[in-house]
Amino acid sequence: MPPSYAHVVTALRSAGCVFAEDEARLLLTAARTPAELTAMVDRRAAGRPLEHVLGWAEFSGLRIAVEPGVFVPRRRTEFLVGQAVGLALAVASEAPVVVDLCCGSGAVGAALVASLPGAELHAADIDPVAVRCARRNVGERGRVYEGDLFGPLPRGLRGRIGILAANVPYVPSGEVGLLPPEARDHEPLVALDGGGDGLDVLRRVLAEAPEWLAPGGSLLVETSERQAGPAVELFAEVGLIPRIETSEDLHANVIIGRRGLGGGGA
Repeated sequence: MPPSYAHVVTALRSAGCVFAEDEARLLLTAARTPAELTAMVDRRAAGRPLEHVLGWAEFSGLRIAVEPGVFVPRRRTEFLVGQAVGLALAVASEAPVVVDLCCGSGAVGAALVASLPGAELHAADIDPVAVRCARRNVGERGRVYEGDLFGPLPRGLRGRIGILAANVPYVPSGEVGLLPPEARDHEPLVALDGGGDGLDVLRRVLAEAPEWLAPGGSLLVETSERQAGPAVELFAEVGLIPRIETSEDLHANVIIGRRGLGGGGA
């Protein structure tokens, strides 16, 4: 006899799942057989992220495929997508060149091309599992490369990128162990650990970003509230014109750095 809704809710509550009722409905809908449902409930009760159990995450109105071991796109990152779409629509006279750096599952890139018809999308990640997942999500709408930051991107993109979304890891190394078990035990360290102050990967992106951005193009990154001030200073040091956008509802902080129309920060 298949587990009932009440049984699944009880099992999830006992495992500490805060949204047990919502998760139970999703699992019951996703499972094709009673045996599969039991296995899915067991995996979730053991602490695996719900999205890894389901095989997908909802993001910006899309169903994004996520495999075990791949960073799960956060709902707060939808704010970054909204900011990027607004910028692209405001300044682009033609289809923009969009790059999703540290792309993970490719959620940001997939959401951007869904909102920007005709956009030329390129995405990259250093994790081969994430790259495989991103290629599923991006499909024929863009190209996904495996490699470190700008390294695998086509050289012909230099100076042409209108929107550069870099969802870099920004958790300080010493705080990774304080993350919820779902993240620290089941998501790749490379997608979480931002170095001593959490800004190491951002520094590496900023070191090259100005030469890749088109005049008037923008780099967008997500960061924590306490890192926003130091991060803005880093943007300014490389000649990008920075500003901070925040969403209290999504608890999101996005820094946008624009390259000047003359190629510098002015």
